[in-house]
Amino acid sequence: MDSTRIFKIPFASVYPLYLQKIVKKGRTEDELHVVICWLTGYNEQSLQEQLESKNDFSTFFASAPQIHPNASLITGTICGYRVEEIQDELMQKIRYLDKLVDELAKGRPLEKILRR
Repeated sequence: MDSTRIFKIPFASVYPLYLQKIVKKGRTEDELHVVICWLTGYNEQSLQEQLESKNDFSTFFASAPQIHPNASLITGTICGYRVEEIQDELMQKIRYLDKLVDELAKGRPLEKILRR
């Protein structure tokens, strides 16, 4: 997949897929919001505004108040790539989020997902 193509996908169109994935595994929307807000620095209200504005991934991450300082502790593979080795900063942030959602869906405790 052309990496620039994923940057233009509206975050709001991927969000329901994240939600579906974790709900199927017994997790909640609130837990998904905790994970997204932890990574991006959004609060509940600003996250809702992002979903309603239908911003693409590029704008979603560019508008994020602050990427969590412990985000660099997110390691492992997602889509066949090691997240810690991804060179493109925006792609790495997207894959960080994918990895956190995967961990949530796999039943990992929130404390570990949030790198506490």
